[in-house]
Amino acid sequence: MRHRKAGRRLGRNASHREALFRNLTCALIEHGRIITTVAKAKEVRPFVEKLITLAKQGTLHSRRLAISKLRDKDAVHKLFAELGPRFRERPGGYTRVIKRAERRLGDAGETAFLELLKEGEKKVQKRGQRPTPAPVAPHAPAHSPAPGHPPAPAAPTAQTGTAAAPPATPPATEPTPAPTAAAPPPAPEPAPATPPAPPAPPAP
Repeated sequence: MRHRKAGRRLGRNASHREALFRNLTCALIEHGRIITTVAKAKEVRPFVEKLITLAKQGTLHSRRLAISKLRDKDAVHKLFAELGPRFRERPGGYTRVIKRAERRLGDAGETAFLELLKEGEKKVQKRGQRPTPAPVAPHAPAHSPAPGHPPAPAAPTAQTGTAAAPPATPPATEPTPAPTAAAPPPAPEPAPATPPAPPAPPAP
């Protein structure tokens, strides 16, 4: 178990690692962006950011501490003249590590960009806070139907994932004529009326 063994050795002893951090820091201060392995970039970040914090103070004591770490007066001058005022209002986080898809030739080690942030630039947080869910309105209590009235039909609910099928329409057919009632048989003609008999002649 690696208890109390924080940090990466990078295959070097203590003095060699310190020289490596010093060289990478001078190159980063001079160019603003360097390409190195992911492990080296992650290890040199605290070393660089502590020096930038000293440059923000701008005192003679902090300048002497930076010279003792870097041992390069030109790099220390640029550190105090440019980087210190640039990050004066920023409370830490002066560098950024961006992984590259291209690997190192030879051992195919993972490489990354180590760069300084620009003035006024803010880091983009990919994993931001989740938006607050909208408040859910309380459901109104169901009213019981009045006595003597039938309950209202339930509203149709939409099913997720399936579309409501349109009502099936029967095929169009020709209208059939309505059945006609049978005609009644003709009534029999009335018999002709017989003329009345002539009156009898009077008796003599």
